Amino acid sequence: MPYQQGLLATPVPVHARHLFFAIDSLDALPAALHALQGEVDGRRLSLGVGAPLTKALGREIEGLRPFPQLDAVVENPSTQHALWLWLRGEERGDLYLRAQALEQMLSPALRLVDHVDGFLHRGGRDLTGYEDGTENPRDDDAVEAAIVAGEVAGLAGSSFAAVQLWKHDLNYFKSLPQPEQDDIIGRRLSDNEELEDAPASAHVKRTAQESFSPEAFMVRRSVSWADTRGAGLAFVALGRSFDAFEIQLRRMSGLEDGVIDALYRFSRPLTGGYYWCPPMADNGIDLRHLLG
Repeated sequence: MPYQQGLLATPVPVHARHLFFAIDSLDALPAALHALQGEVDGRRLSLGVGAPLTKALGREIEGLRPFPQLDAVVENPSTQHALWLWLRGEERGDLYLRAQALEQMLSPALRLVDHVDGFLHRGGRDLTGYEDGTENPRDDDAVEAAIVAGEVAGLAGSSFAAVQLWKHDLNYFKSLPQPEQDDIIGRRLSDNEELEDAPASAHVKRTAQESFSPEAFMVRRSVSWADTRGAGLAFVALGRSFDAFEIQLRRMSGLEDGVIDALYRFSRPLTGGYYWCPPMADNGIDLRHLLG
């Protein structure tokens, strides 16, 4: 199946750079997207399309919608952008230079409005020290959870990505006694074992993928981040639709049973966006459903 291989490739590269673009010139947009087609290899550079882009082109992708505005006590901001580019590699300087070249190439059609530099911390641990993505589906199960099946050219092999930037209050979290930290996450820091007697608000219990009906499996490809805004987790969740992520976010926010995920005690999302990741074609990324 011709999906963007970098979406599921393991191990996660040491460095990542997330670029978010808004539309500046509708007239220049088709030419910019045609130029981008050959640049996206799906491995070191992945592409995600936001609903503002399809709307501007007068197109529609089944399943693509803007990030939701949830009526919850905790805030999950929607900062939906038109285009998301996800660069990955082993050298931060190379990613910076590639991002600069892409920004210039997409101008004047698209304007860079936000960027996030991510990095792999201690082999895949969050800055809190806890392992991230322990329950991720693997191999064929990952493909089944994250990649659209079927035979429709230009749609089969695509994926739906939820992207959030979570900012941690690490000083507060690390001031808590170790057992309390473990209860917030729902796992022991020492051995990553799930706590059988964790409170209902523990993050692991709130997001147990098999506890939903239907089961809410998705593949998380998150890395740590730190800049002038603070530090935390650059969260990416991939699914064959947005449904698994959205039902988990609703439960985390207390909209299912009134129990708010303890993660919100020390962390808050600063951003939120939904993006459709097209499949690959022989000449690069397959944008037939955008460009005709």
